[in-house]
Amino acid sequence: MATIQDVAKKAGLSRTTVSRVINEHPYVTEEKKRLVTQAMQELNYVPNSSARRLRRQQTETIAVYVPRITNPFFSHLVEVMEKEAAKKGYQLILCQTRYKKEQERNFLELLKTKQVDGLILTSIENDWSEFEPYLSFGPIVVCNEYSDSAQVPSVYLNQIEGSYLGTKHLIDQGYTKIGYCTGNHKSSRVSKDRKIGFLKALDDAGIMMKEEWFFYNAYSVQDGFAAFKKLSELADRPQAVFTGSDEVAAGIAKAAFDAGWRVPEDLAIIGFDNQPLAALMDLTTVEQPIDTIAKQAMNLMVEAIQAKKPLRRKEVILPFQLIKRSST
Repeated sequence: MATIQDVAKKAGLSRTTVSRVINEHPYVTEEKKRLVTQAMQELNYVPNSSARRLRRQQTETIAVYVPRITNPFFSHLVEVMEKEAAKKGYQLILCQTRYKKEQERNFLELLKTKQVDGLILTSIENDWSEFEPYLSFGPIVVCNEYSDSAQVPSVYLNQIEGSYLGTKHLIDQGYTKIGYCTGNHKSSRVSKDRKIGFLKALDDAGIMMKEEWFFYNAYSVQDGFAAFKKLSELADRPQAVFTGSDEVAAGIAKAAFDAGWRVPEDLAIIGFDNQPLAALMDLTTVEQPIDTIAKQAMNLMVEAIQAKKPLRRKEVILPFQLIKRSST
């Protein structure tokens, strides 16, 4: 196996010069770069990337927090991030928190111990005060989720506007008895704001909401099945239901079909995100521009890593779009 000394001998240069070329040091002539590159190719010499990263005090690795990778929204988000990171010479580590505060805190050690150059948070379960001390170890960027306390770059959509848009569409279609199906409504800012937007749309239209029409802790297709079962057993049932994800909406729709209900005649359903599943099930949904969210977040993260300066609050707020289909 060839060594850096063999490369230096083959190129007719000093070991120091070869090291400078390998580590992309400035002030090395193009001719010397050519000689070293040629020698490396002829000797099949591959530099030790771990050693290079150690010398540069960079891992070229970024950690991405996701609550549940099986959710198509987050898997799509991570896929686009990975492609964008690769273009810039970075790789990703996926940290699945499962909406657990302790798991979220444990992953912060990756930044503290210099195993990653930065963190991208797509969900937040803890108070921002838990993250604040770790900013001294590297940059943190927030996307999808957001916090007023976070003085860091953030890419997100105003979820109050998103849920208002979807709920108003149901109201405009003539529905006055509207259920609401959501995930973590207590700690997630996204869920809290969606509920605010939903209730605001009802209030603006003078529509009353019953407590039994709220269905909480729904994240998956299976949770959609369970939500429909509860909904169908109510004495006074809603005519329509707003959901926080296309997965949940698809579960409700499938359960409704299996029960012999007609959608939207017996129950109108609206999803959120515009995942491929929504198109497959012909579900009306509120679209979030996942590709743009992912690219913007990754660009902000790479900028922060390369700048090596204290982070400042920077907000990138993106628009929603209502995608109308047959379920409403």
